[in-house]
Amino acid sequence: MIYKFTIISEEVDGFLRDIQIDSEASFLDLHKAIFDSINYENVPNAAFYICDDYWDKENEVLLQEIDNNPEYDTWLMEETTLDYFLEEEHQRLMHVFNLENERCFYIELTEIIPGSSLDEAKCTRSIEEAPSQFPEDENVIIQESTVDVDEDFYGSQDFDIEDLAAFDSKDESDL
Repeated sequence: MIYKFTIISEEVDGFLRDIQIDSEASFLDLHKAIFDSINYENVPNAAFYICDDYWDKENEVLLQEIDNNPEYDTWLMEETTLDYFLEEEHQRLMHVFNLENERCFYIELTEIIPGSSLDEAKCTRSIEEAPSQFPEDENVIIQESTVDVDEDFYGSQDFDIEDLAAFDSKDESDL
């Protein structure tokens, strides 16, 4: 089977890519196909999130393992095939290509073509330039704090540790 994905970005109006890829390809193959279609450089880490209809994240597929907590299942892009999680049209994914700033592409499985296969992924439609992979510092907006943090913010300077000791000495019957 062939999966056709439509990819958009909320950072650039009109940006769109259509990628066709074999359903048995890995998430790493899809990651590389997306990066190739937009001329991005390789990154040390990225993730796909399988989402519900409201873009809420359900499952995570990582480029490399970040946390090896045995309580949580970990899926890696290289080891996980697309058809493991994706089986019907209109399923949604997020491809977070910058985990630090949570910059991502929104992806929808727009078509499943049965009875066909592909040796490698291909970009079948490309509209507009992708957002800059590494935004210039001048494009980053830093908001200044509006909270007045002076000495009263943390409390009086006349703090006495003896006042706290009085709380410890009370017994529960006094409460």
